[in-house]
This record gives sequence, structure tokens and C-alpha cells, in this order.
Amino acid sequence: MEAKKENENVALKLSINEALVLIEWLSEFNKKDNTWLFEDQAEERVLFDLESSLEQVLSQTFEGNYLDKLLSARREVRDKE
Repeated sequence: MEAKKENENVALKLSINEALVLIEWLSEFNKKDNTWLFEDQAEERVLFDLESSLEQVLSQTFEGNYLDKLLSARREVRDKE
């Protein structure tokens, strides 16, 4: 994972595995009523937008073997013991 400031924007660079883990978490998180966690609705909006942006570039989420790919991605992203 890498973050880079580009003019007035910040670009996040994620591996496919990191992106799969993140989009799965965001999807589950955004399905629940977590409004009590947010100080401002803008924070919730950013998480919805992030999920939407990832959906646009991750075709894996629509494939039949998505669960296998997710499990593999989680194994790769985890801290090594």
C-alpha cells in the first residue's frame, strides 16, 4: 500500500489483494447502521464513495470464485507470523 500527494489530491495505491480485503470489509460495514461511529455524515460518505470506486475497478467481486479469491487475498495480506 502506498499513499502519494498529487497537487490537491491524495492517491492510494493498493495491491489487488489489499483492495479485495478492503472492499469486502467496506461492503459489510456499509450494510450496517454504524451512524453512531461518525462524528459527521461526511465520514460515512467517504466510505460509501471508496467502496463504489473500488467496485468500478475490481471485476473479481462479480466472478463466481470470488470467495476463493477473497480468502486467498486475506491470507496474503495478513501479518506473517
